[in-house]
Amino acid sequence: MDKLKLGWIGMGRMGYPMAERLVKAGHDVSIWNRTRSKAEPLAALGATLVDSPADLGGVDVLFTMVSTGADVEQVYFGENGVLSGDAAPSIFVDCSSIGVDQSADIRERLAARGAQLVASPVSGNGKCVRSGKLSAVASGPKGAYDTVEPLIATIAGRGVSYVGEGELSRFCKIAHNVFLGVVTQNLAEITILCQKAGVPRHAFLEFMNGSVMGSIFTKYKSNALVNLDWTTTFTPALLRKDLDLGLAAGRDLDVPMPVTASARESFQSHFGAASLQSDPDGYLAKDFAAVLETVGLAAGVKLEPENVPMPTGLELADGAEK
Repeated sequence: MDKLKLGWIGMGRMGYPMAERLVKAGHDVSIWNRTRSKAEPLAALGATLVDSPADLGGVDVLFTMVSTGADVEQVYFGENGVLSGDAAPSIFVDCSSIGVDQSADIRERLAARGAQLVASPVSGNGKCVRSGKLSAVASGPKGAYDTVEPLIATIAGRGVSYVGEGELSRFCKIAHNVFLGVVTQNLAEITILCQKAGVPRHAFLEFMNGSVMGSIFTKYKSNALVNLDWTTTFTPALLRKDLDLGLAAGRDLDVPMPVTASARESFQSHFGAASLQSDPDGYLAKDFAAVLETVGLAAGVKLEPENVPMPTGLELADGAEK
């Protein structure tokens, strides 16, 4: 396993710490990112920087963690893409969140080049990666999965679940992010409800996190909701995209999803509320949890940071969060 040559594309909020775990584990990792400066710190840890995706055609396993399916297609098949030359990695592992049909098309195009695709989207944010609490789901050829499972497990400290062939992991990730959207929207609504009744946000969320309805997610988002820290982990546009993917899958499979539809349209109000900000684009670049402000606005509640630090559960062994 240690002799496999790995390639990595995508040094964003998730991609960097994910690749970092492979590098720190001693793997031979060559990396490329559109903005080279974002990848340069990994070189100091032992990674090899390359000049274009085409330079990764000779690796054994190629990982991608990018924003959209179009990005995946570009770095695989585009000009100077991984497959623009004669060589091809034998296994591609895509950790991005993309649509089922697009993933199936990419899988077919890779097969034509003799390569296999393991679709392995993940659950968590950058802090989850660094604290060893990321989880992953995977689908694709079982033999290819068995080869890369130890690598995915290195990235995802909470483990990886193999759910079968083809694009089944894409359905799992879409369902996961639908739940994320529904929970976030409702968590914002009930938090504002209690605040308007007179309950401090930190007190309400402390109660929720200690109850049977609390979760890893509600705990690590509580500090943001209490102190209005909208440091971006996932943008509103990406969450809206995933809600739309969920609704599209429901239509294709004849599964009614009225709660998802309601949450999606409620979440849409966040984009309208952004127009009231002095910097709408900057506001929409903030974390999706800022929907709390939209719900507060609709309820006539003026939000202020409570300045009460809340434990997130993502602390590292030394007690620090990075």
